[in-house]
Amino acid sequence: MSLGAPARSLRRPSFPWRPSTRFAWASLLGAGLVAAPLIALALTALSPEAAQIWPHLATNVIPRALGDTLLLLLGVGAVCAVIGVATAWLVTQYDFPGRRAFEWLLVLPLAMPTYITAYIYVEFLGFQGPFQTGLRALTGWRSLRDYWFPDPRNLVGAIVIMALVLYPYVYLSVRALFGLQGAAMVEAARTLGASRRRLFWRIGLPMARPALAAGLTLALLETLNDVGATEYLGVRSLTLSIYTTWVNRGSLPGAAQIACVMLVMVVGLILIEKHLRGQRRFALSVRQPRPVGRIRLTGRAAFSAALICALPVLFGALLPIGFLLGEVLSRGLLEQIDAALLRNLANALLLASLASGLVVALGLAIVAASRLGREAWLPALARIASLGYAVPGTVLALGLLVPLAALDNRLADAAQTWLGVNPGLLLIGSGAALVIAYTVRFLSIAIAGIESGLARVSPRIDDAARLLGAGAPELLRRVHWPLMRPAIAAAALLVFVDCLKELPATLLLRPLNLDTLATIVYGHASRGSFEDGALASLLIVLAGLYPAIILARAGGKPA
Repeated sequence: MSLGAPARSLRRPSFPWRPSTRFAWASLLGAGLVAAPLIALALTALSPEAAQIWPHLATNVIPRALGDTLLLLLGVGAVCAVIGVATAWLVTQYDFPGRRAFEWLLVLPLAMPTYITAYIYVEFLGFQGPFQTGLRALTGWRSLRDYWFPDPRNLVGAIVIMALVLYPYVYLSVRALFGLQGAAMVEAARTLGASRRRLFWRIGLPMARPALAAGLTLALLETLNDVGATEYLGVRSLTLSIYTTWVNRGSLPGAAQIACVMLVMVVGLILIEKHLRGQRRFALSVRQPRPVGRIRLTGRAAFSAALICALPVLFGALLPIGFLLGEVLSRGLLEQIDAALLRNLANALLLASLASGLVVALGLAIVAASRLGREAWLPALARIASLGYAVPGTVLALGLLVPLAALDNRLADAAQTWLGVNPGLLLIGSGAALVIAYTVRFLSIAIAGIESGLARVSPRIDDAARLLGAGAPELLRRVHWPLMRPAIAAAALLVFVDCLKELPATLLLRPLNLDTLATIVYGHASRGSFEDGALASLLIVLAGLYPAIILARAGGKPA
């Protein structure tokens, strides 16, 4: 048998009840973790108690929330598409002052959670904020009777603020595809007399449509997941309706019904993205494409290109970070570094570290099962396990509450029977429920990152190792692991930062005696004193800056 033969031909025959790889359990566990909360959510929404609540929700709650959510998605999608595509086209096709810096600076808003950015802009643009205060100092105006100023706390403000944070998803996706376009196609169009505008509309944008659809889907899923920004900016979204129905009104079945409506919207987004991806396909040469020669811009054109790239960076990252630094220094908030803040910081770091380790370990086992196993259902289970990122945090928390509470009760009953003690709520009361929620939501990041790293390892290396007598665990430990370490490290870093920023699931599943940086920020904003939480906000942002820069310099697409 030649070394070029497929790896699966060297595997031992397996029986239907015995998978061909011992890592199959990971695929079953990952798919079960994602499917369990969704099944529990559906059962809760179909309960007899829920049937009595539905008429009220269908008449008074869902229509408005659904309308506001659709308008928010349309607005955020449109603004993200314009900013992301325009900046990606400029930095890949033209050469102008600052272009190399803008290539990675344009990704920095990914470090800003949407809810923190919303809090900052409300404070910055408010009547007592720096902008209006400076405006009155320059003009002599004294009150709002003397002038008009737009209020960011509305749907339009939410669209603009959230798009300033989420456009990098589109930028990274489209920039990666623009960078893969061969020089022959673009230069042929230029030779035939195609203008810059025609080159963009007839070649660049059609080729980027699959990447644009993927980036927009990620941005819109993040929009659906948000609860802090929409609440603070006065947008009655479906996510906020789920939160208020559950927490403020104490109606778990009602919240489950709204969550099911939201899941239908999520499925619709995924189907639309798949449809747009499948409409047009473009193939690149098997050879390494020659990079496109960038057109050098001078004068007014160069200034315009630099300005277009600078504005999203300024308003999406630099201004918010500068505002937080100013608040921390001017208010002397460094004195807040006390035992309480350090304890909350330790809580956030511990939860994020545990979740990151669990996500990476489970993701590695799932990818290994798909690679080493020969069963057709293993890749299918991996795809199911990757759906967690598409489930908003509020929906996920709602779906996990029922099975985790049932398991807690079983554990408490067993401990009472066998040990004579009642341990209480072990999962929900200890923060373990949060780790499980983070694992389910961000498992897709690890799977996508590790799959991309493993794809670079030729199957012939697996064949050679097996011929030398290496089993699956040894193959993973001695061959795959060393080659995949950069991809695994990048995935772990992204999961860690996402766990630090996650707000909806943290608010709903955390024990009463446990706070994290995100909940501290939310608590201050809810009391109308966000500036007091500027230090916690700054810590979250600083934690996200390094992964954002790494992602930008790698030129990759987020998972």
